[in-house]
Amino acid sequence: MRLFGLEIRRPDREPEERVEAQYTQSSPRLVEVLGWGEATAGENVTIKSALGVPAIWAAVNFLAGTMASLPVHTYRRDGDGRARLRTGVGSLLTGAVNPELTSFQWRKYLFDQVFTSGRGLTYIERNKAGRVANLWPLEPEKVTVKMSAGRKKYHYARGDGTEVVYAADEIIDLTFMLGSDMLTAVSPLMSNKETVGLAQAATKYGGKFFENGGVPPFAIEGPFESPAGMQRAGADLEEAVKKAAKEKRQALVLPAGHTIKSLGVDPDKAQMVELQQFLIEQIARIFSLPPTFLQDLSKGTYSNTEQQDLHFVKHTLRRWVTQFEQELNLKLLGRTSQLFIEVNLDGLLRGDFKTRMDGYASGIQNGVLKPNEARQRENLAPDPVGNDLMIQGATVPIGKQPKAQE
Repeated sequence: MRLFGLEIRRPDREPEERVEAQYTQSSPRLVEVLGWGEATAGENVTIKSALGVPAIWAAVNFLAGTMASLPVHTYRRDGDGRARLRTGVGSLLTGAVNPELTSFQWRKYLFDQVFTSGRGLTYIERNKAGRVANLWPLEPEKVTVKMSAGRKKYHYARGDGTEVVYAADEIIDLTFMLGSDMLTAVSPLMSNKETVGLAQAATKYGGKFFENGGVPPFAIEGPFESPAGMQRAGADLEEAVKKAAKEKRQALVLPAGHTIKSLGVDPDKAQMVELQQFLIEQIARIFSLPPTFLQDLSKGTYSNTEQQDLHFVKHTLRRWVTQFEQELNLKLLGRTSQLFIEVNLDGLLRGDFKTRMDGYASGIQNGVLKPNEARQRENLAPDPVGNDLMIQGATVPIGKQPKAQE
């Protein structure tokens, strides 16, 4: 029998096919039904609700948008060098991955899923010659990953109720983190549901506080004649507070003998501002982002913001670029191909104009860069005499300097 997608067998029966592990992206829906996604703060954490937190929204869009906008080039190994390939896979990754999606749209969707549900999947369509023709993104919640006979299989539930099974080499599979079984993917949001739940609760509390006109929760004391009268008084006063806030009135009228006492604490005493600041830092830690990239400039200066730019490229973006490159090289080109795919990070490390010019000058004078290579990086037309490596010849041993008349 099957319960919640898990196969249960009697001990005295030998399974026909050993299923070592199973993963399904639809499990968050089951988690919601059974209440497993509820955080200590009382919030039901889902991917949709988590994206309602501005810091999480900013982190996911920033990381996914950055990965989608980076240039992706395909090269052919040419002796000790390489030659840019602009057709085939090269044009697919820089133009449109299928008749409906551009490369940017595909990559943005792929990494949106990675940074939320923990997994992004794409089906590779090949023509009769075995060459890559199109890339089609798959909905992660409809995919089940199984290990069968030592091979990974991807079971995809189509919209018409049928199921198709893909081999591992037909699927581009990017994960935020793999589980111990090498099949399950770990969602950064669900793994940190307590922090996400606290952020959701803080966001909602702020909305409710201002919905009530900035009035914190309160209790009413007075000569109530019956429990029903007490409930009516509470409902009437709650409605009066909301109406006063809507009409921007500053005063409330209470019946004689009735008083209001505040419950809990106001946002200032509850340190709501400090809590919001702390949550931004926590969310930045989840995604390994410097806080300045979540628009938190409370501790940002011109100097340390520039250094955090380099920190982001070296310690956060580099890992995703490496994973993306290796997955594309393995699944699109194969293990023994003379072609390889590379993501260009030069645009993120360009620096200001003076810094770039100083770097180009140093590279050209020391025989590292050709003049035309530097011009190409600045989108300038090549120079007829700029294809040679040069070296500064003014540095000579003492006593060997050329004389003025010479």
